[in-house]
Amino acid sequence: MSFSPHGIVPAMVTPFDASEALNEAALAELVDRLIADGVHGVFVLGSQGEYYALTMEEKRRAIEVTVAAADRRVPVYAGTGATTTREAIALTRMAEAAGADAVSVITPTFITPSQDELYDHYREIAGTTRLPVLLYSNPGRTGLQISTALAARLAKIHNIVGIKDSSGDLSTTAEFINRMPPTFRVFAGRDTLVFATLLHGGAGAVAASGNVASRHLVRIYDACVAGDLATARTTQAQLAPLRAAFSLGTFPAVIKEALLMTGLDVGPCRKPVGPLTEDARNSLRHVMGNLGLLSR
Repeated sequence: MSFSPHGIVPAMVTPFDASEALNEAALAELVDRLIADGVHGVFVLGSQGEYYALTMEEKRRAIEVTVAAADRRVPVYAGTGATTTREAIALTRMAEAAGADAVSVITPTFITPSQDELYDHYREIAGTTRLPVLLYSNPGRTGLQISTALAARLAKIHNIVGIKDSSGDLSTTAEFINRMPPTFRVFAGRDTLVFATLLHGGAGAVAASGNVASRHLVRIYDACVAGDLATARTTQAQLAPLRAAFSLGTFPAVIKEALLMTGLDVGPCRKPVGPLTEDARNSLRHVMGNLGLLSR
């Protein structure tokens, strides 16, 4: 399978059982379901996947299970971000050994390194792996923004191939697209900006809503590729209430509840994140019903 970063890549949840242990069978089922829906890759151990809550061994197993389930039908992207460069390197090497096709590295959390320090961070990580590296900028969660100037410097490193931009700022996303070389792929990280990112020349989207609405997202992508902008625009608008529903519970509980409503039990989030209230669950069920996503 040749690797070309593009298309719809759902940021998968990490399924747990009732005791919060990794549920490998549910993870494999989720991968199968997404591939059947036509996605172009799967992303394990992202923010939606509670990467911050897992041990190194749990991360290894999650990648191994995902790689086995994907069975080379689509690329597997693995999140290997960490607060320190040392840990991110260890995670990246582990992901490569476990069979991932690419890694995505979110900026450090808790600390606030400068853009020069971030450059060294990513340069050192990329230098330890043969895998393609996707930068991941999510300032709302980490407090750090990868600047377009920094991305332009990093794009000169041969295996730093793109960025997932979760800033939610279309001007920033467009600037990434316009300032980078054509081989550098820019992915929407905000579910509401998939259509807009593609219109600006982006490569696709890494989207949490893809866990439950992958067909809708694939429809947006396919319609844009075909030049059917009306269908893409309409489908993007249909997804807006689902993205808005993320606020119904503590991140990342909403998508796990939504998956249960589709018939796939991926268990709870790891505490202290708890389940939705009954009122919130009813509101989410209404949104899911309007999208035709209840119990496949």
